[in-house]
Amino acid sequence: MSEIKVNTLKKYDGSTITIGEGGDTVTITPGITATTLTSGTIPNARYGTPTFDASNLTNLPTETKPTIGSISPTVITNDSTAVTITGTNYVSIPTVDAISTTGAIVAASAVSFTSATVIVATLTLPTDGTYFIRIENNDGNAVRSNTALLTVSDNPVWTTNSGSLGTIAGNFSGTVATVAASGESVTFSETTSVLTNASQANCSLNSSTGVITTTDFGGSSTSATTYNFTLRATDSQGQTADRAFSLTSVFNIANSGRFD
Repeated sequence: MSEIKVNTLKKYDGSTITIGEGGDTVTITPGITATTLTSGTIPNARYGTPTFDASNLTNLPTETKPTIGSISPTVITNDSTAVTITGTNYVSIPTVDAISTTGAIVAASAVSFTSATVIVATLTLPTDGTYFIRIENNDGNAVRSNTALLTVSDNPVWTTNSGSLGTIAGNFSGTVATVAASGESVTFSETTSVLTNASQANCSLNSSTGVITTTDFGGSSTSATTYNFTLRATDSQGQTADRAFSLTSVFNIANSGRFD
């Protein structure tokens, strides 16, 4: 058996550990246990009991990331559109990207800085779909919206030509005309108060089918009248397209009905 010489080691607290000879087994237990403190004391036999207070720490590195609260509008067409983004911690002037759910990234063509809580990004997105918004300050701190906040979709497109929908005999009852527009789940409404006004054209507009009917065209009117009105097509994203139409009433015609 080889000889082990006696060695003396110093511990952090100033005491010693002796390692013996021969077949002695010596276990050395560290004298310092790691811990995490926010405040308090650290006992130490050599250096006393210094006080540790995390609230007094200064010059520590920090990150201030921007946030996204909301955008307006939330639905745009493929045309260049200014989108207002509201949040916090914006630094003049951040970059803004629209990130498609397919992964495609389109940078804003322009960004204007209003304040640390409001910026306006001009976006032109040629592909319909939904998009996340990402903002990055000049210091590299960035944020991406948790959900796809922006929808890009085409407006409804009218397939019925504007202008006259026909000439109708006064007091006619039945279907007067039908209007149509293409788009996703399009509905129809009147923005004026002429077509569906009982004192005017006295018609009904089916919001789903675009069919215009009446039980007494022109109501109490007894003279020829042209009724000018505007209809609106609205798709499932809330996008709209308006178109101007007219209907004309006539009286004293045999076999009264619709005349195109």
